[in-house]
Amino acid sequence: MTPEPTTATKGLERAATSDTLPALPLRVAIEDVKPQVDGGRFPIKRTVGEEVVVEADLIADGHDRLGGLLLYRREGEPNWRSAPMGLVDNDRWSAAFRVTELGTWEYTVRAWIDRFATWRRKLRKKHEAGQEIDSEILEGAELLEAAAKRAGEPDATWLRGRAGSLRGPGPVANRIGVALDEDVARAASKYPDRDLETAFDRILRVTVERERARCGAWYEMFPRSTGTDPSRSASFRDAESRLPVIAAMGFDVLYLPPIHPIGKTARKGPNNTLPAAPEDPGSPWAIGSQFGGHTAVHPDLGTLEDFDKFHSVARRLGLEVALDIAFQCSPDHPWAREHPEWFRRRPDGSIQYAENPPKKYQDIYPLDYECADWRPLWEACLEVVLFWVRRGVLIFRVDNPHTKPFRFWEWLIRETRARHPAVVFLSEAFTRPKVLRHLAKAGFSQSYSYFTWRNTKAELTEYFTALYQTEVREVLRPNLFANTPDILHEYLQFGGRPGFQIRLVLAATLGANYGIYGPPFEYCVGEAIPGTEEYRDSEKYQVRAWERDPAGHLREFITRVNAIRRDNPALQSDWGLRFHPADSDHVLFFEKSTPDGANTVLVAVNLDPHHAQETWVHLPLEELGLPEDRPYQVHDLLSEARYLWQGPTNFIRLDPASCPAHVFRLRRRVHTEQDFDYYL
Repeated sequence: MTPEPTTATKGLERAATSDTLPALPLRVAIEDVKPQVDGGRFPIKRTVGEEVVVEADLIADGHDRLGGLLLYRREGEPNWRSAPMGLVDNDRWSAAFRVTELGTWEYTVRAWIDRFATWRRKLRKKHEAGQEIDSEILEGAELLEAAAKRAGEPDATWLRGRAGSLRGPGPVANRIGVALDEDVARAASKYPDRDLETAFDRILRVTVERERARCGAWYEMFPRSTGTDPSRSASFRDAESRLPVIAAMGFDVLYLPPIHPIGKTARKGPNNTLPAAPEDPGSPWAIGSQFGGHTAVHPDLGTLEDFDKFHSVARRLGLEVALDIAFQCSPDHPWAREHPEWFRRRPDGSIQYAENPPKKYQDIYPLDYECADWRPLWEACLEVVLFWVRRGVLIFRVDNPHTKPFRFWEWLIRETRARHPAVVFLSEAFTRPKVLRHLAKAGFSQSYSYFTWRNTKAELTEYFTALYQTEVREVLRPNLFANTPDILHEYLQFGGRPGFQIRLVLAATLGANYGIYGPPFEYCVGEAIPGTEEYRDSEKYQVRAWERDPAGHLREFITRVNAIRRDNPALQSDWGLRFHPADSDHVLFFEKSTPDGANTVLVAVNLDPHHAQETWVHLPLEELGLPEDRPYQVHDLLSEARYLWQGPTNFIRLDPASCPAHVFRLRRRVHTEQDFDYYL
């Protein structure tokens, strides 16, 4: 890959449009450039160190050979870097580049008639047919001399020497040898005639984020419920005692629901009841009181300095703290008093509280992003994010982003990353599929998904194939939360401990990003308000004092699963997923592999939490580089058991009473010349 000296706009002025013609008609057309999102309106996503593989159809009239170049650069760089495109098949060309820094990168494609390659192919055909080629050899000399003028030293001198050999008086056989020499072809291809090249009419973009945007295990925890007394809120100092336990389980991100002061007006009591008793703490999402708003800490939790210390302890343990951004206000929020114009009003003049019929949120005022004073409102929201970034927070889970304008998020995320490109945004977009995807296009690093409601083999296969095997994957990174404070699916309500194990393995292996709403999942809590997905005695409305080590807890199992994720790069990306057949409709069988195939993980999960399943599973041996006639080892990373399999079809039994899943690392058996067997 060599620096490309041309400017970003060279050649673009010659691109034909419907109402203008270039000075000379350009013969090469560039079509179907991928990846791109909505014609380049939105950037694709990658993380530092990942590759961007670019493909395009390069076509021209006639039979001339073509040349293509992928141009790429970090936004703001004056010059392009380049990679030659190679023919894949049937006019489809490809090249790749690696993104090495955070920020926005750009890429585009150029193509031209490769006159030297066209001449060389014609010469070879005429020579092999025994036809006269003296004129063609002289034509080749002219092409090499022209290439020499475009080249720098020492290539220019070398090319002129080869041109001289073609013009020389030597035998035709010698001159043919020079003309068809591979070194000559490689040298000439470095300096093609690009004066009549075609430039793709768009510059496409890549948003490059840090690794945590691509891969991470999240643990959600209410700080106020980390104490031992359910009658009072715990503080950040109390919550510090939980940090070593969460870190030891192998989590990367500790997500805290809103930590701000909670309003008293229309405060909700236990299980979302009204009115609240004087001692009820209210919902953390009813943000704001006389103690402050979105840049303040609830006094029961402590001070900003206490938060800073909590955050510092978490970082030392390898945990990143993610904060909840919920742009809504309690009626007691300072903004409701200082900026009443930022809220929607009813005909009687009162401010409209939030509703999602039949649900009512009397304790919350939504903000009006279309109000006459929208600019100061938008700026105030941005300042909230930047306030916490200045305190070291670089991950935000955003509450209900689909209830705010798309353009607002596109602007806020862009402005934040312009100052702090390492910030990661998780979208809590439990909404319609196209709305969810558009929020991802607007810039969110990750998104909640519909994983919670995909429980059968057919549902999971269809859903994750659509996520990872289509162009959606260029912008949407799902974060597979197995449960949330708002969602306790009936699978967990009735699946018992095996149900929690099943959903954990699925979330942690199907997705590079996954999360659990901590103590209830860790302790297999499945108690819901009958007929709903709402937790009974939800932490959203009251303080809980969780028993530290209840019988049947999943701490060791969670720790093992997270260790497997960290030890296997295949599980740290979404794109290596492939489903394989299992004869039982209750067993999901799939593979995760790294692009080079060096790490391959096979996962078999019994989706029935109540009954053992026996089945045959099937593997494509040739695609996996496995022999038909020799055994290969699968190492179950959950149990440490090892099995020798042979052939494409093998038997498994999964009993939820012991463990409902296998997570196998595939170990290929290798035979050396000395016929000594060992396992990779």
